[in-house]
Amino acid sequence: MSSSVSLDPSVINSLSDKEKEELRQFVNTQSQRTRVQAQTHNLTDICWKKCITSPVKSNALEKTEEACMNNCVERFLDLNILTAKLLSNMQR
Repeated sequence: MSSSVSLDPSVINSLSDKEKEELRQFVNTQSQRTRVQAQTHNLTDICWKKCITSPVKSNALEKTEEACMNNCVERFLDLNILTAKLLSNMQR
């Protein structure tokens, strides 16, 4: 489900420069939050499908499932850090 909000350009034009900057910062923050949530959901889905191979029978994961989930998350974070570094180096 996707929602879209549009503002009348005259409303934006009536804002002060400070208000426009605050609005830009707010929109950027919300966009980042949305990307992080989507990435977290994707990571959860990938790691769950990879590591949880049998029905969950209690409120805790099996030791092997827990280790797999930890490793999956760590590799995902490692890859994101490496990607960010490579992109940063490419921009220089």
